Amino acid sequence: MKIYFGGSITGGRQYLETYQKIVFYLKSAGHQVLTEHVAHPDVLELEKKFTPEQIYTRDSQWLHQCDCMIAEVSNPSLGVGYEICYALRINKPVLCLYRKGIFLTRLLIGNTSTGFLVKEYETDSQWKEIIESFFHYFFPLQGEKNSVLFPSEEGQTINPFQEA
Repeated sequence: MKIYFGGSITGGRQYLETYQKIVFYLKSAGHQVLTEHVAHPDVLELEKKFTPEQIYTRDSQWLHQCDCMIAEVSNPSLGVGYEICYALRINKPVLCLYRKGIFLTRLLIGNTSTGFLVKEYETDSQWKEIIESFFHYFFPLQGEKNSVLFPSEEGQTINPFQEA
């Protein structure tokens, strides 16, 4: 599966080690992480060779190519917020992970959009379980999107990951 990973770059790098673990986990499971550079310690230096327009074009293309987006949102980031909105606008499932105890914006926590999930974690094993549940729900058959993600006009869907 092609995954767009989001994590803060210019807004702060205090969760870099977590980004690296998530990207490594996804790649080890056989997924293609289109944005694995986000987990590189020198990403700011690597990105200097591109203009803002080139980065926007590249990242927009990756969002269209991906099967889903996974973002670690413990650190506030305007760029990641924009990527999340973009992904939802083009009907890509989005999983946002954040560390327990972080005061996360209510705009994310309160969003009940179909295909959008925000989950708190405390340990590496917890975010791994959440990612696997996300995949099993939105991609029950490899390579196929679950029809519940894109409801027909006839009916509404319920996201079992949304807490009541």
